[in-house]
Amino acid sequence: MEQKNADELKARSRAAFDAQAETYDAGMQGDHARGLYRIVAGEVARACGGIDSPRVLDLGCGTGALAEIVLDEIPGCALVGVDLSANMAERAAERLGGRAEVVVGDAERLPFRDNSFDAAYCNDSFHHYPDPALAAFQVWRALRPGGTFVVGDVWQPAPARAVMNAWMPHSAEGDVRIYSEGEMREILGTWFGSVSWRRIGLTSCVAIARKD
Repeated sequence: MEQKNADELKARSRAAFDAQAETYDAGMQGDHARGLYRIVAGEVARACGGIDSPRVLDLGCGTGALAEIVLDEIPGCALVGVDLSANMAERAAERLGGRAEVVVGDAERLPFRDNSFDAAYCNDSFHHYPDPALAAFQVWRALRPGGTFVVGDVWQPAPARAVMNAWMPHSAEGDVRIYSEGEMREILGTWFGSVSWRRIGLTSCVAIARKD
């Protein structure tokens, strides 16, 4: 994707989620994401099992509602949340207080050293990334060997997915693409040694990728 188009999509996402920050936790916009919170948190907790004081990255942390669940499920966890929207990041920082670090940042340009985290997760954000392969690489780079990346996202069967993907370029929220199972496996499998995928209900999926 051309850089100009990528920058425009990110600007749309930033503006949309800045505007939604105050109402996201209860509003319709956050409904799909909320449906995956417990599932994603459970997978992250399993990935961190047996690790003392694991470091966890929340990619697209939003208001910090999911991070709060993860922190409760993994005692001693050191969590860092990243969001493109300054307003979302501000809400997350207010919610989490001193329990986590929250930064404004771009998933495709993560400001972290290699091998910094034991696990990472991204909930309902992956379909916003103009360059998902680059975002996957950035997570892979930031994870320690043996680390796990959990992706919760939207899913649709092929006919509906084709219609929605044709509409995506006109989305006011900077949506990019809804991925099939095969596409998600291919994107994550470029970097990660193993990738699993499963449907959740009628409109969601969870992919789990592990770094060798």
